[in-house]
Amino acid sequence: MSVSAGGPGSPDDDPPGRPGQGGRGQPDPPDDAGERLARAAAQVASLRRAIAADAALREATGAVKRWQAARLARTHADLLADAGTAPAARFFLDDLYGAKDFSRRDAELIRLLPTLTRLLPERALHTVADAVELDALTERLDEALARALGEAAGPALDEAAYARAYRQPGAGQARSHQLDLVLRIGRSLEGLVSHPAIGRLLSAMALPARLAGVGQMHDFLSRGFAAFAGLPSTGAFLARIDRRERAIMGALLAGQDRHWIDQPESG
Repeated sequence: MSVSAGGPGSPDDDPPGRPGQGGRGQPDPPDDAGERLARAAAQVASLRRAIAADAALREATGAVKRWQAARLARTHADLLADAGTAPAARFFLDDLYGAKDFSRRDAELIRLLPTLTRLLPERALHTVADAVELDALTERLDEALARALGEAAGPALDEAAYARAYRQPGAGQARSHQLDLVLRIGRSLEGLVSHPAIGRLLSAMALPARLAGVGQMHDFLSRGFAAFAGLPSTGAFLARIDRRERAIMGALLAGQDRHWIDQPESG
């Protein structure tokens, strides 16, 4: 297998959406959610088409995704094992970052953006826009890692090889923005849960959403709503993820190649 270095997925490229917004999980200034969603959906669909067209890159990117999913499950094993936090942790690992195929969701978004923007409440639409922006950024970062790893992106991939590939120009800014988006989505879902009427609306929309062809996006919101509705403390949950992931990010960017997966939480 041979994967060339460089390419359009370098982490120092401008992130999807409008750069420079929403630090440390805070909301962005007002923006049209439909426009943000359209931009991010087009970007992620284009990235996935390019990866799918290159067999070696597709294989390497898939290996990176599976390795990272396993790393996240190890880092947050206690959140997955706790009955109170497990649904939210599983939502984060499977729906916000996961190794599963999102191509059906991509196709749904591109084809039915006008319907989606008409059916979903504005607050929920912003959450979906953030999720798809995160998806596009993650796809770009995964592609860049796969290209940097080359032959190492396979069954023998280990933490040292991953760490060396991680430290690319612009990685710190891109990874920080990625985590900011994760936290912002969590806070957005907390806001949705605080309005019971939105939960009732999501339930009522289940059949119309499927008939309209936007079932994937509706299911995403419904899973997130259900996961966060039962969370004992959203703030504590998000803070634990933030501390752990920033500690790991700091160790990697500081040049640590080994024993960074179980990095102690800072703060």
